[in-house]
Amino acid sequence: MTALLRQAALLVTLIGLLSAVCAVLRLRRVQPTIALLTDFLLAAGLIRLAAAPSWTSLAIAAMTAAIRMLLNAGLRALAARHA
Repeated sequence: MTALLRQAALLVTLIGLLSAVCAVLRLRRVQPTIALLTDFLLAAGLIRLAAAPSWTSLAIAAMTAAIRMLLNAGLRALAARHA
């Protein structure tokens, strides 16, 4: 089961990267692309946490969530400043 969940996490990460590339090519905007990518990375981190619950996997998932929140807040503030 652990190997399956790790492969699922890798697959989610790859799909997230591919989706982000498609989004940036289509939308030509950074904010929705970063939001999409960080959502997929957070999902992959949570899947890895389910595969092997450890303090390291918990820290990685928490850091991914924090980076996601900081990036999205920063990009929203930057967009509001330029609007």
